[in-house]
Amino acid sequence: MAEQYIYAVARVRSKELKLLTGQVFDALVSAASAQDAVKILADHGWGDGDINRIDEMLQAEREKTWSFIAELVPDMSVFDVFLYAGDYHNLKAAVKETARMERRDSVFVGKKECTVDPELMRNAVRDRDFEALPKEMRDVARDALDALLHTGDGQMSDIMIDKAALTRILAAGKKSDSDILRTYAELTVACADIKAAIRACLMKKDRSFLDRALAPCDTLDIGELALAASESVDAVYEYLSRTVYSDAIPQIRTSLSAFERWCDNLLIDKIRPEIHHPFTIGPLAAYILARENEIKCVRMILSGKMNDLSADSIRERVRDSYV
Repeated sequence: MAEQYIYAVARVRSKELKLLTGQVFDALVSAASAQDAVKILADHGWGDGDINRIDEMLQAEREKTWSFIAELVPDMSVFDVFLYAGDYHNLKAAVKETARMERRDSVFVGKKECTVDPELMRNAVRDRDFEALPKEMRDVARDALDALLHTGDGQMSDIMIDKAALTRILAAGKKSDSDILRTYAELTVACADIKAAIRACLMKKDRSFLDRALAPCDTLDIGELALAASESVDAVYEYLSRTVYSDAIPQIRTSLSAFERWCDNLLIDKIRPEIHHPFTIGPLAAYILARENEIKCVRMILSGKMNDLSADSIRERVRDSYV
């Protein structure tokens, strides 16, 4: 079956030549203004240079990625693990929209960024037609809506949905035959757990809150992590020092933003070897992640430019490039 990927990987290799390099990111960071940065992007095929259409440009780049991959893979469901975050983001939006009886189209992500049509999601929650949702989402959709309606606690509703999303991502990764999809799922859950634990600790949340918020994964003992976070930040550091995430401690001490950057860079490091695996689906998955990474970096740079942040401040936020 390896032969089915030879042509697809060859196409991906040609596309990788067009990925933004570290030199391009340096040029964007060093640009005199956001308008100049947008012009640099236009020279590389991103948008038309109109600074008022940044969101449209970024959305168009994401759609380019998924349209390209759809040309190569007959069954796109193999990449659903990348789209579940969009599904559960939309579920949170639908729950809040229903509870508050207001329509907010702008908070939903589009069809190509999820596996469940956003309108179907919205209607299912509004009408309490939870059977219309995938079975993995029905219980949490019902419970999160009930929690928000009865308590008004939006944070509790959110953590219920976030945990369900992470659980589903990990399950999808474990079912995959691809090492890179398994790695993506594990890192996504572990990094989210660490970030949630630190935030809960700083907010003085108790153990019961942590138990509801943290999702099981293989590289962390969430019972130990929850216990540590219920005690102190130093206890979290001590626990992490005994895990494969010990190198993240200096970044967490700096800020959660620095930790998020560390997580993204770790994932890029993990997927780079896929360049040498031409007979698997790995290079396609790596290309999707590389594109998501560069879109995130472009968004950060342009946001920094538009908010008059210094080049050094923006550079601290930029992730490593895949190429």
